[in-house]
Amino acid sequence: MAVLGSLLHPVLRQRLLTLRHDLHQHPELSFKEERTATRLYDELAALGPAELARIAGTGVVARIRGADRGAPVVAVRGDIDALPIQEETGLGFRSETPGVMHACGHDVHAAWTVGAAHLLAKRPARGDVLILLQPGEETGRGAPAVIESGALQGAAAIFGAHVDRRFHVGQVVAERGPVAAAADELSIELQGSGAHGARPHEGADPIVGAAALVTALQTIVSRQLGPGTPGVVTIGKLRAGTAPNIIPDTARLEGTLRSLDPKTRSVLHREVRRIAEGVAEAHGLEARVSLELGPPPLVNQSEPVEWARRAVRSILEDDALVPMGSYNMGAEDFAFYLEELTGCFLRIGAREEDGEFIPAHSSRFYAADDSIFIGAAVLAETARVAADSLAENSA
Repeated sequence: MAVLGSLLHPVLRQRLLTLRHDLHQHPELSFKEERTATRLYDELAALGPAELARIAGTGVVARIRGADRGAPVVAVRGDIDALPIQEETGLGFRSETPGVMHACGHDVHAAWTVGAAHLLAKRPARGDVLILLQPGEETGRGAPAVIESGALQGAAAIFGAHVDRRFHVGQVVAERGPVAAAADELSIELQGSGAHGARPHEGADPIVGAAALVTALQTIVSRQLGPGTPGVVTIGKLRAGTAPNIIPDTARLEGTLRSLDPKTRSVLHREVRRIAEGVAEAHGLEARVSLELGPPPLVNQSEPVEWARRAVRSILEDDALVPMGSYNMGAEDFAFYLEELTGCFLRIGAREEDGEFIPAHSSRFYAADDSIFIGAAVLAETARVAADSLAENSA
């Protein structure tokens, strides 16, 4: 792997570290990233971009001029929102906001996107590059809000990345095909009839029905999908009752459905309804099922992946590129961009050489500082390679 210090000037390295630590100490939830947006706006303003604006409420976009204003425009995106989790990392720059932390690495994503802007300002791409700092990724509504704002109008391609502690700092995943899952929400209300806990035969117990339903829903993946087809059905919330001796009228289940292709997505939706209604009928209940579509699968396209791989090879050693190794059933609203533009999404290693694996969205999660420098350098170089390739393809 290239020496980290050779990727960025020491002054820029320190600036990005300071930025990352500040963002981490002051996390803000989706679409509430006011301080974050102001901080990032000011960082980009210092570069004197051709254009700089607030978008989508708490988002920021800057245009870094390229060498040829007539060349295709490329976008680089970093997300900026935090999660409602109490931090337990013990970091010296841990969150100062009770109950909120950057448990998914978006503080690093914001910092490396600013870093990419610095690198592109110093050594421009062939065409202009849009530096996009997106709010609200954790809700799945941030990318659609950016698209609706028109901020990406005229862009020919878009690139982004995510920290990943499954991989060491210096390792990069750039793969074609599905790299993140569709994430849909399910809500099921089981309507029964209440009764005294000592006389359950006088009512229709939705809690017993809910217990049976949680188990039955797991058969969708094990019995309706082929053994090689990825899918997830998870119930994350179950609410019912007010007292230990009262059978309630209703029970409510909420969960998530994950899939990597449209056919599997359709099967999950169909089977959730069928099983919920069947279990409800078997227990003398009524099922009211609601399914809400979230981000679609994130599917990397072959040509943009090759641009990214060329960029990685040009600045890191050959063994820096590593395979994903397993399906990723997490969701990423970057998928909405790839329905509009060509592009690809990378995974950037964020675990120290001797560090332990820590899952994202946990109270102990953090990304190694050095991942900032890899992400900035890789995204900037990917933008340059993509701009060159797009220009040559359109010539």
